[in-house]
Amino acid sequence: ARGNGAVRQAEEAVTVGFYAPLPPARTGVADYAAALLAEMKKHGRVEVAPANCDVALYHLGNNGLHRDIYRRALEKPGVAVLHDAVLHHFLLGQLDEAAYVEEFAYNYGEWNRGLARELWRGRASSGSDRRYFDYPMLRRIVERSRAVVVHNPAAARVAGEHASQARVVEIPHLFVRPSSAIGGAEAIRWRQSAGIDIGSFLFGVFGYLRESKRLMTVLDAFREVHRACPRTALLIAGEFVSSDLQRAVSAMLPAPGIVRRPHLADREFWLAARAVDCCINLRYPAAGETSGIAIRMMGIGKPVMLTESLECSRFPEDACMRIAPGVAERDSLLEHMTLVASMPDVAAAIGERAAAHIQGGHGVEKAAAQYREVCGTCFSLSS
Repeated sequence: ARGNGAVRQAEEAVTVGFYAPLPPARTGVADYAAALLAEMKKHGRVEVAPANCDVALYHLGNNGLHRDIYRRALEKPGVAVLHDAVLHHFLLGQLDEAAYVEEFAYNYGEWNRGLARELWRGRASSGSDRRYFDYPMLRRIVERSRAVVVHNPAAARVAGEHASQARVVEIPHLFVRPSSAIGGAEAIRWRQSAGIDIGSFLFGVFGYLRESKRLMTVLDAFREVHRACPRTALLIAGEFVSSDLQRAVSAMLPAPGIVRRPHLADREFWLAARAVDCCINLRYPAAGETSGIAIRMMGIGKPVMLTESLECSRFPEDACMRIAPGVAERDSLLEHMTLVASMPDVAAAIGERAAAHIQGGHGVEKAAAQYREVCGTCFSLSS
């Protein structure tokens, strides 16, 4: 016990440099980082983007917000947090053709230069073409980092495949309860303001809208569900980040039962989250990420439909609904949507089990302690 106490004291004495996008940046990584930062500060020294520190904690994702963080993580290695286990799209946006081809060859061998040039030419379709997800381009950051943190087994596997000697640590995606309680009456008023009948079964899709969210499939399945059961509604809340997808679904959005909302600020997100009866959160192709939206929704007791994948394998079978990817996707989604719309008690029971799982294993306090341990160990090994 004394030994464990000494280890904890040593971990708390380490100054952690914290490098991440933070609110008001509109990204799930920023929300995650803000919650983790606040909790880690309760138990030790943490500084945001310092010039020097004992151990640096770098939060990396698959968009341009992480450009400077990625560069620093290569120059001054520390603990890299892979919120996405695919950095291909990030590198497409950061490199010119020559540098991209070199980076691809560094990851996958000289014999793949031809493939790299082909992928560069076709990069306009990178949001939906599976090849860009099948080549995550992680080798450089995984090799350089003193430790790599991931949130699920799929990301752990991919990181290990790019650098077999790397230290990869899985820390479940954190959950933070809403800062203020939102009661049932407020959720009902939000429904009414959105023109949604109180008695309707409300499905919800949240977050940035890109091809991998499978929105066309969701809209197609909902049209059939609504035809059979008019007392259903579908909330689409978020910004389009793909103009191709926006054009493709523009004629489907005005259909009966569909409610459209843009990006939701924090409080309105939680109001909408309380108001929905079931969240649809599909991801295909997957990028090794754990959805913060799925964690939030499950944490407050909402049933969530997820694409069946290794990314979601830690969730108990009876605490979510798994939708088959590929050719079976539409039929699988339609079957599950019909089930919960016709049997809301089943949906509620799945949500209760989801809340128990998330609140038991994904609490921010537990995650912060695990991050502290990883950072402390890295400092000890380098001292």
